[in-house]
Amino acid sequence: EKWLSRPPILLSYLPLKPLGGILMAQPIYLSPDGLEKLREELNHLRTVRRPQAAEGIQQSRERGGSVGDAEYEESRNELAFTEGRILTLDNLINNAVIIDKDAGAKDSIEVGATVTVQNSDGQIFQYTITGSAEADPALGKISNVSPIGRSLLGKRVNDVTEVAAPSGKIRLEILAIE
Repeated sequence: EKWLSRPPILLSYLPLKPLGGILMAQPIYLSPDGLEKLREELNHLRTVRRPQAAEGIQQSRERGGSVGDAEYEESRNELAFTEGRILTLDNLINNAVIIDKDAGAKDSIEVGATVTVQNSDGQIFQYTITGSAEADPALGKISNVSPIGRSLLGKRVNDVTEVAAPSGKIRLEILAIE
């Protein structure tokens, strides 16, 4: 039968969340800048990397490359990686929920907020709550699904939250929300 010969739709590129026994795609929170960066990367992959990888395969074949040839295999792997990244970016962009930093109340923490917290040792940290696609802890951008991000969501100034960490519980007091 014709429909059996079609490849399955790959949903593994979307973060899935169980909802009453049904797997639903989770929204991907992105800032306008983050969305633009993903679109630029996608455009670069489609217009530069994909043609380069295809050209590498063609050149390898012309030189007598075959399945056992290392250069041919490397070119095929590069094309496969590029195609996989294109699918991932397409799905991220299509499921993006844009974070509007100007919208929403600043009295509680939500995705897009910049939060100043103090730990029990008196150290002060500033985090921006982002979607997982833009998270970069070294730059103070933490994901809304990370342990700290999850524990901060919905909290208000002067609230205290505890986060389970490998080194033990971390106690954070919210000092400011921007």
